[in-house]
Amino acid sequence: MKILIVLTSHGELGDTGRKTGFWLEELATPYYHFRDVGWDITLASPQGGRPPLDPKSNEPQFQTERTRRFEADVDAEALLGATARLDSVSVDDFDAVFYPGGHGPLWDLAEDPASIALIERMVRAGRPLALVCHAPGALRHATTPDGEPLVAGRQVTGFTDSEEDAMGLTEVVPFLVEDDLVARGAVFSRVRNFEPHVVVDGMLVTGQNPASSGPAAMELISMVRNTGA
Repeated sequence: MKILIVLTSHGELGDTGRKTGFWLEELATPYYHFRDVGWDITLASPQGGRPPLDPKSNEPQFQTERTRRFEADVDAEALLGATARLDSVSVDDFDAVFYPGGHGPLWDLAEDPASIALIERMVRAGRPLALVCHAPGALRHATTPDGEPLVAGRQVTGFTDSEEDAMGLTEVVPFLVEDDLVARGAVFSRVRNFEPHVVVDGMLVTGQNPASSGPAAMELISMVRNTGA
């Protein structure tokens, strides 16, 4: 099985002067779930090359066994250092797609034409797609063949308004994931802040926060196995 993991290339946290990017746990844990079942992993990002890591995600309180494993893994670090340009890959080459979060995707993946086209193609083809934390924001401009919002009427989750408020970034981010998806007709569910929560709607898997990245990856693996995708 082949899986494409799509990472952000955006590293600036609005006008704060602080850095952002992808959240390390949301890459590392799914990466090892996929690798440990023998899947072939490709990493891609809008700009290609090494994507920016949100430095906060590598602070001691957010490090885990898998984040430390990833940073000590020469092969994993080599993949991360040379991600493919997203517009150069064909989604038809992959059995599933996974989007880690971090705040970066709100600025680039949510607006990137290659990302939007990838999401639309995966959903229309009925193939497994998972997005966690802020990455469900990348669904905002995706549409159905008749031009309706892709998320309209779909069960989804993502980083909640209350979680963003807890991070003190409500006024910094370009949009709030929960509010934006609800405005586009999504049926949005949530649990308590920073508790794991995964929602499956057809072949679309969404996770609420970093704690949901592992469970979302496992849902994606089960989905591929059960459907023979």
